[in-house]
Amino acid sequence: MEKLSKIELAKVACNVRKGIIEGTFNAKSGHPGGSLSMTEIVTYLYFNEMNIDPTQPVKADRDRFVLSKGHAAPALYSVMAQRGYFPIEELKTLRKVDSRLQGHPSMHYLPGIDISSGSLGQGISAACGMALGGKLKGADFRVYTVLGDGEIEEGQVWEAAMYAAAKKLDNLVAFVDNNNLQIDGTVDEVNSPYPIPEKFAAFGWNVIEIDGHSFDEIESALNNARECKGKPTAIIATTIKGKGISFMENQVNWHGAAPNAEQYEIAMNELNAVLAGMEG
Repeated sequence: MEKLSKIELAKVACNVRKGIIEGTFNAKSGHPGGSLSMTEIVTYLYFNEMNIDPTQPVKADRDRFVLSKGHAAPALYSVMAQRGYFPIEELKTLRKVDSRLQGHPSMHYLPGIDISSGSLGQGISAACGMALGGKLKGADFRVYTVLGDGEIEEGQVWEAAMYAAAKKLDNLVAFVDNNNLQIDGTVDEVNSPYPIPEKFAAFGWNVIEIDGHSFDEIESALNNARECKGKPTAIIATTIKGKGISFMENQVNWHGAAPNAEQYEIAMNELNAVLAGMEG
């Protein structure tokens, strides 16, 4: 697949956000805030970065993706639908008992999910295992994972970080979605992990700081990660919780709440207006 232009990526990201709202509205539950904040990251990964093929979701040489912050599954499902893994209409089944789109990603239900995730802190450990497996096999696939800034309060994250550096896993890239909000409030008030870049650097990682909503900066960081040899790369992405929906932005209560019918209409109208502006 040819790489998309920045305007094409922006259109996809807007549609991914529509899918997040669609899914959580129909489920009447879920986590829209942290899904919306990581939208540009997964959009770029799935459309311009990763070696993947929706028609061959388990091909051996594919790049792997691990959603360590598994509660942000609405973003992952939405971008996968946009990429062609399953029909977009299926997003309306989010969290239903018989749905493939469970509240956290499950590799047992949905082809294209590389690891079941959701228990915070564990995803990056699985990503380390995948990256080490690739090294041992002499394979050239890469492994990408997205963590929440609240998630990195978990000790297991730092065990994995230490291990990744010790094993020189330069085929591993970890994004930290730094929107500064978690379920109980701001990250620095709950249990501050700051300064995040310095911590990863102290553990031996190549560290890059970016605006997590800028495709140019995401692209530059991923190019840097490919060129870095002998170290895993941590991309600390400053983002806005609830990005793209006016009444959700930077509001902690949208960490784990679904929009009602009135809020759904407002959100979809806002996103459709953005799309119309791009088309015009």
